[in-house]
Amino acid sequence: MPLIKKKIKKRKIRSAPRVGLNAVPFDQGFDATLNYFHLEIDRNDIAAVLKTYIKNNFTKSQQALAFVNPDWKFKTYSHHGCTAYWFNTKQKIICKRYKQDQIDGFTNGLTKYCNKLIEEGEPLLKEKKLKAVESNNIISLSPQQRLQNKISDTIMQDLLNLEDEWIENKETSLNVYNQFKLHGLGGSATLPVRTVIEGWLLDYEDAYHKRCEQAVEGYSHLKRPELNRRIKECNNMLLDLDRIKSASKALRKVKIKRPMSADKQVSKIKYKKEDNDFKLVSINPIQIIGASLLYTFNTKYKILTEFTTQSPTGFQISGSTIKHFDVENSRSIKVRKPESILSTVMSKTQNQIDKEWKTLTTKTTSANARINNDTILLRVK
Repeated sequence: MPLIKKKIKKRKIRSAPRVGLNAVPFDQGFDATLNYFHLEIDRNDIAAVLKTYIKNNFTKSQQALAFVNPDWKFKTYSHHGCTAYWFNTKQKIICKRYKQDQIDGFTNGLTKYCNKLIEEGEPLLKEKKLKAVESNNIISLSPQQRLQNKISDTIMQDLLNLEDEWIENKETSLNVYNQFKLHGLGGSATLPVRTVIEGWLLDYEDAYHKRCEQAVEGYSHLKRPELNRRIKECNNMLLDLDRIKSASKALRKVKIKRPMSADKQVSKIKYKKEDNDFKLVSINPIQIIGASLLYTFNTKYKILTEFTTQSPTGFQISGSTIKHFDVENSRSIKVRKPESILSTVMSKTQNQIDKEWKTLTTKTTSANARINNDTILLRVK
């Protein structure tokens, strides 16, 4: 009886939900985008979009004047953020609801507002520079100097008091771990304390084991049990310092890099917006951000590419490079007669595309992450 090969189902990749700036409805026109910015976009994202627009369209000196303004001035007007976003993504503004003169009003309003920020920033920047000059005349301590002063005024005083009590032959001890917590000191303060305690420990051990004549003579007034007790106290304090250093490492905050906004990611991408020979028009590259499936077509070499990703955040873009795509499952193929397969890619389901792909006689190769001036961005999911 012949063996029946079990059909392996191709794993379907669920696309991540598109939210915030990644879900701006460009295809629905300027009026829908404006409403979306009013209701859905966070104020911090509006500020970032407006600042990106200023960076792209004004000189360095003008940027310095604009950015000295308080943050709320960049967050207040969502219609300016919406207009700036269209320009940041290099899209032509389309709209059914507003007439051209109304659209011009939005674009001129954005320019006027940016110029107003520059004008209002001039006295603010002068004041800021004046304060900087005044602050240079004030002697300020570095963080390291402030830490040294704090150590000297707190834990070092505790050690000096302990040493005084030991000189008076008192059998006292010091809980270094608790004292560090009491004074609000961390792992960076352990080194000078350790140096002092290790110096004591060396003297007491030299006297106890009679390794140094000066130490033996200097502590001749102490009995061996007391020397042994002090050695144990020093070792316990050093162990406390080790625990403090370990605890500081465990509690150290991990810096999480904030993902770059979608408009910044696509600001430098190079792609072909339209091809008259194949009658193809690229989608807005901002739609790639967060998507899980992307089709591209190189019009020069007739290469069709399918990008997939397993990343929960979907695709990201750096310059003109697609990031986070699945190297093993993404694929490219040179198409001799592209009309049929391109039509399928643009309008059919994934299973239909797979069937059409299998009929192609050329060899399927691995995908190249680079997008260039000959690449049409066909479709995303």
